[in-house]
Amino acid sequence: MKLLRRIILGVLLLLILIQLYFFAQICWWINHNPSSTSFMRHQLSIIREKKPDAQLQQQWLPYDRISNQLKRAIIASEDANFSEHDGIDWNAMQKAYEKNTKKGRVVSGGSTITQQLAKNLFLSGQRSYIRKGEEFIITFMLEAVMDKERIFEIYLNVVEWGNGIYGAEAAARHYYGISAANLSASQAARLAVMLPNPRFYDQNRGSAYLQKRTDLIVRRMGASTLP
Repeated sequence: MKLLRRIILGVLLLLILIQLYFFAQICWWINHNPSSTSFMRHQLSIIREKKPDAQLQQQWLPYDRISNQLKRAIIASEDANFSEHDGIDWNAMQKAYEKNTKKGRVVSGGSTITQQLAKNLFLSGQRSYIRKGEEFIITFMLEAVMDKERIFEIYLNVVEWGNGIYGAEAAARHYYGISAANLSASQAARLAVMLPNPRFYDQNRGSAYLQKRTDLIVRRMGASTLP
């Protein structure tokens, strides 16, 4: 019985130390830019299995130098209530659950921008209830110590936009040969629509769905509220 108690206490202590590590990292990133994320490092290791000398494409761009068109497009496409919620959009999650139940498979995630950032920064791409719980904890940490603009700034600079393409600046140069500061409304909307499945759309740029969804997001962008 004592051994079991020690094991349980040891596991709890380990979990607490992991959370403290995550929290310390988040506090550091309030004023310092992350050089990479867990997701980026994992994807780079996969790419290097075929190309040992491969490097990721990423260039940090400050928030005020990223096109407002792109910011509006991403909010319109990914998280319409970003400026209002506390990191979790419970209504969106409920709608996603109902949609997935109706379809009989996962077709919608309901994750907010903050949740997506939490996953990218610290977690793997595997799905489990434990990983989802950890995602919630990190999401609340991010919202507790960072303002919305900083959360969005980091997201815009680390989110995946293709195989080895990370951040708005690398994406704008990869797809359009311009800086993320100069994206038009239609270019920004198209990049935003790619986010749920960027590697697929990088290889299938002529997708009819991609164009149809892009047109819809352009119409929604005017109502998007920036942080």
